[in-house]
Amino acid sequence: MSQDVISDALNGIMNAKKARKEFVVVNKHSKLLIKVLDIAIENGYIKNYKLEENKLKIDIGKLLKCNAIKPRFNVGASNIDKYMRRYLPARDLGILIISTNKGVMTQVEAYEKKIGGMLIAYFY
Repeated sequence: MSQDVISDALNGIMNAKKARKEFVVVNKHSKLLIKVLDIAIENGYIKNYKLEENKLKIDIGKLLKCNAIKPRFNVGASNIDKYMRRYLPARDLGILIISTNKGVMTQVEAYEKKIGGMLIAYFY
């Protein structure tokens, strides 16, 4: 396991999905991971998560792929479209999660507010 909590959790989710499991238990978690999972729940990629005894149980929803973006690119508001084409398979399929100075949000919200930030992960 590496030191990147988000990458470890998203890799665990993908491994559980490939093994046709309905949930995965993650030992390490952070506030940023919780915010990423909240956005994934809003968009239907994850059903729910529970924090039990300092472990995070994540129920997998309708998910094709998720991954952390490494290295974390700085993205301006005008360059979001470039990274959407790089990481997402189609224009209206999937979300990029961006950490901005206004909080963690999807690429759609960041584009509407015309703010940039750091790319964290993608789901589709």
